[in-house]
Amino acid sequence: MVRRPGAAALDLAYVAAGRLEGFWEVKLNPWDVAAGWLLVEEAGGRVTDLAGRPYTLGNRYIVATNGRIHEALLEALLTPVE
Repeated sequence: MVRRPGAAALDLAYVAAGRLEGFWEVKLNPWDVAAGWLLVEEAGGRVTDLAGRPYTLGNRYIVATNGRIHEALLEALLTPVE
């Protein structure tokens, strides 16, 4: 199931707290993700761009997970829908 409460910062906080296993979004600005990115990493999660490279604040594409499902989520996001 995909849930979207409406704010990237809240979604990232939910990943950090264990309420969500993963989150991705495109076309974000640095102020949308800065605090949430830190929360996820401090909680032991993983945050990258869509190619799996370490996330940087200027990147507008973000994938954040609890760490356990990160590779699977990246693969699902990059697999074309038939």
